[in-house]
Amino acid sequence: MTRTITARRVATLVGPLSGAERPLYVDLAEHLRLLIGEGRIPAATRLPSERELTAALGVSRTTVTRAYDELRDREYAESRRGSGTVTRLPLRAQSVTDRIFAPWSQDPDVIDLNCAAPSAPAGVSAAYAAALADLPPYLSSHGYYPAGLARLREVLAATYVERGLPTTPEQIMVTSGALAGAAVLAQALTAPGDRVVVEDPVYPNATQALGHRSARLVPAPVDPDGWDVAATAAIVRQAAPRLAYLIPDFQNPTGLVMGDEQRAEYAAALKAARVTPVVDEAHQSLALDGQHMPAPFAAHSPAAITIGSASKQFWGGLRLGWLRVPEPMMPTLLQARMSLDLGAPLLEQLALVHLIEDRHAVWAANRERLRRQRDVLLDALDAQLPDWTFHRPTGGLAVWCRLPAPRASALVVEAERLGVVVAAGRVFAVEGGLEQFVRLPWTRSADELELAVSRLARAWAQVAAQGSSRSGAAVGELPDRLTVA
Repeated sequence: MTRTITARRVATLVGPLSGAERPLYVDLAEHLRLLIGEGRIPAATRLPSERELTAALGVSRTTVTRAYDELRDREYAESRRGSGTVTRLPLRAQSVTDRIFAPWSQDPDVIDLNCAAPSAPAGVSAAYAAALADLPPYLSSHGYYPAGLARLREVLAATYVERGLPTTPEQIMVTSGALAGAAVLAQALTAPGDRVVVEDPVYPNATQALGHRSARLVPAPVDPDGWDVAATAAIVRQAAPRLAYLIPDFQNPTGLVMGDEQRAEYAAALKAARVTPVVDEAHQSLALDGQHMPAPFAAHSPAAITIGSASKQFWGGLRLGWLRVPEPMMPTLLQARMSLDLGAPLLEQLALVHLIEDRHAVWAANRERLRRQRDVLLDALDAQLPDWTFHRPTGGLAVWCRLPAPRASALVVEAERLGVVVAAGRVFAVEGGLEQFVRLPWTRSADELELAVSRLARAWAQVAAQGSSRSGAAVGELPDRLTVA
């Protein structure tokens, strides 16, 4: 499917054109090339006609014509009969894939900033000890609970009620992790060829889980400064998807939070198109500055399915997630779930009951730790890499950094040589691009974060010194890797 983008949207993304240091058509072509490379204008998108873009930008027709010619010459666009000018990525940029997550070094000096998952907070060990004490009465049963342990479903439902969202235990399904929950949804609600709208950039493992039934992923842009709900609504109308996957709370990777007004607008657009929202709340509890969080997206959309995760709230080793669903949907999801597995581990469910019951104390200590680590990382970036830009996240686990030049792949290679592993922006791109971004989590100790930034500064100095002439070759050197958290 070839998407379209309006001239008005292109003009907003391009911004003011100066033409002071280079011809105006070169300035426009360079802006468009970066937007395509970053994925903000996705590949396989039909650009506005020359006449439409001329009017939207207030430039001459010749300027737009020559800019489009420049894009085609540099392989960022092509002419298609009946479709006009359509965006693409050069072959060298498309050739990069990400290998499955695995230990890439046994060297203890290597600092892993690829995986945004902290160590266990205080309280996890005690919860497991309490779970062991609770276990004996369950040993006389078969141990299978496809919807989840009743006691856990009750305490999880209570957390939504506490947030102002009426929820019964019958609306909760406990899964073997949030990704397993996404796989259940794909199994139950999609068929091969169905379309699923996903944010771009986005957490890559979630989209793989949603697409495991050969659903077609349709990207909707999340700009560095927020969601363009109007653009997403247009994409939804055009694509006619079954589901729309979104992360409104500390979006991964950008760290953005969708406000109440936008949630209501987004929910209304999905309802009008009869699209089921799949809302990932994995980071919702990680508000680090004491701020009041917006109402749950499901408060604006009764049809919404919400994904929760114990891994982000508590610890990655606690492999549990859950779904909050409209109650009439539960039989369908249970049938799909039992074709994948028969339930989550019982001991972990008992441990999670204790953590949820003591969540406010556990969260308070964990937030304090993460807040200190965040501040150390961001202060180090300000001091050592002042030409990198980012919005200061108020929560979540990572910062989305924009580099001065689209050299993220080269940076990843050089940084790993110096002993720090980071995730390039293209890992989070649905269809390639985002070469000007890297994601940096603050989930390591303060000392490690400061050392990691000093190594990144050295790596960036080396990459910047190489100049732009090797940017294409560097992309091909990027080791295949998949971000897992």
